[in-house]
Amino acid sequence: MLTTLEKVGVVCLTLLGFKMIRNIVQFVYTIFLAPALKLHTDLKKMGQWAVITGCTDGLGKAFAEELARLGIDVVLISRTKSKLDALAAEIEEKYKVNTKVIEADFTEGNAVFSMIEKQLYGLDIGVLINNVGLSYPHPELFLDLPNHDKFYNDIIQVNVSTTLAMCQIVMPLMVENRRGVVINVSSTAGHIPSPMLTVYGASKMFVSKFSTDLATEYKKYGIIVQCLTPGYVATKMSKIKKASWMAPTPATYVKKALQTVGIESLTTGYFPHRLLTTAVQFLDSASPSLTEWMVIRTMMSIRARAVQKNAAG
Repeated sequence: MLTTLEKVGVVCLTLLGFKMIRNIVQFVYTIFLAPALKLHTDLKKMGQWAVITGCTDGLGKAFAEELARLGIDVVLISRTKSKLDALAAEIEEKYKVNTKVIEADFTEGNAVFSMIEKQLYGLDIGVLINNVGLSYPHPELFLDLPNHDKFYNDIIQVNVSTTLAMCQIVMPLMVENRRGVVINVSSTAGHIPSPMLTVYGASKMFVSKFSTDLATEYKKYGIIVQCLTPGYVATKMSKIKKASWMAPTPATYVKKALQTVGIESLTTGYFPHRLLTTAVQFLDSASPSLTEWMVIRTMMSIRARAVQKNAAG
């Protein structure tokens, strides 16, 4: 006959075993089975148009090209008109879809959002990619970044306020149509220790929290809200010139990430990035002081190289 304490132990072990099995099954499903069976959302069924911010370089450009490849008309929003026109012409010729360009500097705030709302009026928008983002020129201590007052305001304006505003502009029609996909691009910097990128990391954590709660609110309206938390991708922002398994090309990352829409609401979007985030989070929970030491040394090294490069002209 088991004692009360032994019975409690059996129950606890059973629950722990069940949780472990559930996590393993969920992992296999989301990483391997669901993508293989193509169970992700068919974005073309969401509406005629997709809106992409920050689309003339890096991930934004890759999102625009991949959505166009799927046969979706694209609204391209960025601050450089010449790059917008060139990308629009390239997409129209290659993918035979319609494009619309909107020149916008998101650091300017409310006036820009009002203009964008007028430009988007009447379009059947089924997909919104909130990709535009602003990061540090290189890792730096909070008080030592040159012109930090303006720069931090710009980061909040671009990374936080723009995400909120674009959702407010686009989502009412999605609610009315009972369909739509919103993808907000955050960063692993918001989910792992990011000293010397303090304001950037905090702004991206806001995007993640906002997205997960928004997904819960609007699920009943048929709207999928997903948050991507990519690690390093070979882009101008990351200053990585050569792609690798851990730092893929934008095109590779976007193709993998879009296969998770409708399957995962908060995801790195790319399996190697999941491994990196999991490893850092595990190390941080086991030994926060060791994690701090490793991360700050890495950031200081990156900073030193950047300062040396700038000094050399």
